[in-house]
Parts: sequence; C-alpha cells; structure tokens
Amino acid sequence: MLLSQESPPLEAPAETSNTKTKTILNLLQGCNTLKKLHKIHACVITAGLLNHPAISTKLLNFCAVSVSGSLLYARLLFYQIHNPQIDHWNSIIRGFSRSSSPIQSIFFYNQMVSIPTGSRPDTYTFSFVLRACERVILPLADSKRKEVHGTVIRSGYDRDFVVCTNLMRSYTGNGSIENARKVFDEMPARDLVTWNSMISCYAQAGFHYEALKTYDLMRIENVGVDGFTLVGLLSSCAHVGALNLGIEMHRLARESGFLNRNIYVGNALIDMYAKCGNLEAALSVFDGMKKRDIFTWNSIVVGYGVHGRGLEAIEFFKKMVMDGVNPNSITFLGLLCGCSHQGLVQEGVKFFNLMLSKYNIKPEIKHYGCMVDLLGRAGKLKLALDIINSCPSQNDPVLWRTLLGSCKIHKNVEIGEIAMRNLVQLRASNAGDCVLLATIYGEVNNADGVSTMRKMIKSQGIKTTPGWSWMEINGQVHKFVVNDISHPDINEIYMKLREVIQEVTLLGYVEEDSMSLVSLKGFSGEGYCWGNGSYHSEKLAIAFGISRTPVGTCLRITKNLRVCRDCHSFTKFVSKAFNREIVVRDRVRFHHFKDGECSCKDYW
Repeated sequence: MLLSQESPPLEAPAETSNTKTKTILNLLQGCNTLKKLHKIHACVITAGLLNHPAISTKLLNFCAVSVSGSLLYARLLFYQIHNPQIDHWNSIIRGFSRSSSPIQSIFFYNQMVSIPTGSRPDTYTFSFVLRACERVILPLADSKRKEVHGTVIRSGYDRDFVVCTNLMRSYTGNGSIENARKVFDEMPARDLVTWNSMISCYAQAGFHYEALKTYDLMRIENVGVDGFTLVGLLSSCAHVGALNLGIEMHRLARESGFLNRNIYVGNALIDMYAKCGNLEAALSVFDGMKKRDIFTWNSIVVGYGVHGRGLEAIEFFKKMVMDGVNPNSITFLGLLCGCSHQGLVQEGVKFFNLMLSKYNIKPEIKHYGCMVDLLGRAGKLKLALDIINSCPSQNDPVLWRTLLGSCKIHKNVEIGEIAMRNLVQLRASNAGDCVLLATIYGEVNNADGVSTMRKMIKSQGIKTTPGWSWMEINGQVHKFVVNDISHPDINEIYMKLREVIQEVTLLGYVEEDSMSLVSLKGFSGEGYCWGNGSYHSEKLAIAFGISRTPVGTCLRITKNLRVCRDCHSFTKFVSKAFNREIVVRDRVRFHHFKDGECSCKDYW
C-alpha cells in the first residue's frame, strides 16, 4: 500500500476523475513531509493526473518552496510536466532563488523566456529572478539584472509596485544604489512599501543621510509612516547621530501607537538613543516597553559598553539573567566592550571564559578583538599577543591592527613590529598601520623607523582613510571632511575655528603636532596627529556648531575614525572655554566632554 492506513483510499473503483482529483488535492493540502509527498506523487502518476494544473502546481510548490521539500526532486518533477504553466515556472524559479545555488533560478528563467509560445513572466516571476540576481556574484548578476529590467519595461511591469520594489532591492544588493534611485524616481506612482524600500536601500548601502532626505520627500508628498518606516529611519538616525530627528520619530511612534504594539520600533528607539549618546532616554524607552526580547536587553548592554560604562553594563547583565533572558554573543560583545573601555581586566577575562563554560557560546572574532583591546590597553601586551595566537582566526587583520594600536599607547616597538609584520604578511597593511608604527618609532626617537614607514607608504602607494564627521543642527545633518572646502558655509566655519583655537590656546591648549620629539614631516591624514591637525573634521564640526547654536547647547558629533590625541585634547579645552557639553561618537566608543574633562578619563 502506497499510503498509510489513515490515508483515504485513492483507487476505489467507483471513484470518478473529479473525486480522485479532490482527494489528491486534500492529501497535498495536509502533506508535511517529503516521504508522504513521494507516496502522493506515485498515486498521481498511476491516476494519470500529473498534468492536472492544480495537482502538479501543488506537488511542485511543496518540493521547491517548503522547508520539508527538495529542490533536486523539484527539478525532476518539473521536467515530467508537459507544457509547464506560469505557476510551475514561478515555483521552480522561486525555490532556487532562495537556495544556495541562485544561479539555477536564472537558468530556469532563461528557459522560460526562450520558449516562443510558452508562459510570459508576471509579477512573481520578475520578483523571484531579481532576488536571484541580488544573490549571484558580479558581473553575471549585473548584466542579467539589466536584461530583466529591460524585459520589465517592455512587458509593462515598470508600473508594478512589487516589481519595482524588487528591482530597487536587487540593484542595491549589488552596490548600484544610483540605479535603484533611478527606478524609484521613474515610477509614476509610489505606495508606502516603495518609500520604505528606498529608505531601506539607502540604509543598506550606508547612505544614511540620503535615507533621511527621502523622509523629507515623504512629508512633502503627505505620505504616512508605518513600523517599517520608523525602524528604517531610526536606524539611519542612529548611524549619523541625528538625535533631534530621532526624537521626532519617537513622537510619531508614540502618537501612532507603534511604540506599544511593535517591539521592533521600541528596540530601534533604544538603539538610536544609545548610539546618539542619550542613554537616559534609551533606558526610559526600555522601562516603558511591555514586551522585551533579547535585542531589547542587548541594546542597553551594548549601549553601556560603547559609552565606557562597563560596571553598569555588568549590573544590567545580572538583571537580564535574573529576568530569565539567556544572553547571546552580542550580549557578551557589549560586556567585553565596556570592560575594555573602563579597564576592567579581571571582569573581562571572567566574562570571556563564561561564554563557553556556562552558556556554550563559542567566542567569535569580535570577542577576541575585544580581549586583545582589553589586555593591550591595560599594558598586558604579551597576553594580548597570546590571545591572538590562540584565536582560530588569527589571520584576521583586525586583531593585529588592534594590537598595534595598543603598542602605540604603551610605546612598545618590539610587539608593534610583530603586529606590523603580520599585517604585511596578510597583505592587509594600510597607511594607518604605517602611521601607527611610525608614531611609536617617533616617540622613542627612532628616526630610521619613521623613515622606513614613510618610504613604505610612498613605494606601495598606500592611502589613508578619509576622515569625516556628522553633526545635526536644526533638523539638518551636516557632513564635514578633513580640510573641508565643500561645505556651503566653509568660510564662516574656518573663521570661527580660528577664533575657537585662539580661545582655547589662552587656556593652555597646545596643538599635538608641536609636541612631537621627532620630525614627522610627510605624514598626514585624519585620525593621526601629524601634519596640520587644526582642520580635522570634528574641529570643523565643533566650530560650525558653536556658531550656529545657542550658548550652552550640547554638540553631538559622529565620526568614522577614532578621535586623535590632538582633537581629544582640543575638545576638552573647548568644552571648558565655551561651557559646552560635547558628545563625540568615534569608530570605537563615546566621549562625553564637559568642563574640560572627558568621560573616558583619557583611557582610550
């Protein structure tokens, strides 16, 4: 017997064709394993119903799309179907678009459109093949996507919201954000999903300023928002430090009721406030949430960590465990980050060991990186080196670069050279690494070492990473780059910066460059205190903020690089001279400057 005894008989003599069809469709409706499907498939064949549209579609859809299915079996089944219809093509194209071999989805699409009298692509076909294009490596994906885009236009689907949304996502997935925006702009009408998709595309590509500008257009066109809009915009606010706009999103979430019924909006709000430097507001949102998940708790733990408040991160972790929430790898990343920034060596080592011993969480490369940073900052450079050597991924350049940074703090030439040697062997060295090692050489009066690093940069054509800073003023996000000349108010900014430098110099500020013991001429680049540091991006942002905001207003700046020593010193003096609180979020942590002091207590 092909089916279990509980299954209805399929071969009753008096059974009509319609009854057989209905019975098989009912069996397929309740099918939940591949083994059952094999039995039903056999009965379909013996009943001569394989080419029945509804039956063959359900059979194929189960194999291609269900988690219990099999794409290999789906392929065999597909080729048994005479004259496949659009639903058959869509099932097989969809199944492979989500598989580990998305290129097969494109192959089936090619077969479909190559049949002159065959089925024509519809909304679903285009959506599935575009998803496959997003997941296939370049350049094949790019050419195929453009070809599909052309077919979309010729077929009249360029007015279809779903197809255009998937086109935008596919272009963005392969780095073509300009083409995604072109699709968006050429749509004759847009729904909320389309707007959300454009915001998501910009955020995914790292164009957070553009994501926020898209929201401005939404308001002009009187488009409302939903939970997806709020989550996307809050993510971009978090990345660029746009606190005021984030507060506006908070108001919208509260008034529209999303805050109470959408946990993702609440989590995004906590993350935004923490990354914009307002942990008190983040905690307020946390306390008001009726439902919380691991992401909710982690946002606070990580928030404490990046703000350098390691002890509070530990206390919150204890509260989390007492509440019955099991930590994950992100939780421990926040704890280790907090321990590193506060110099809590013993606590950091304890939590690193607890990951595997108590919670069965295998440390990842970022956890090892935190340990290298923790031990290195504390001056335990040999132990940090041992951590790298014990790491399963010791060939990751981030570990060696972190160690090199610690060697700069403690002026350790020997281990610094080991770190640099490994970076060179991994072919991962950059100008920043050369500058770091040259700084160490310079501080121990090793002019030959400085010269070697200078020659290395020139001979290999290594370039520094451009430094930039974001600042939000009156709801507008402004971007500054090192030695900026692009800002529309740049003349005003430089004039104000010179005034600020004069004021802080009277209080004792001395530019870091002038304190160098060895001439480091020839090096420049934001993030390192060589060359003229007067015009680093955060200095320009500070000058602009002072000139455009009322006295006493807190200035909030987000950077893509670590704060250099000179800018750190400069910002401390500015906070005292102008009675300003200045919050700077750099690539690693937060610095809260007030009354001439920094929250990091110069441990960074």
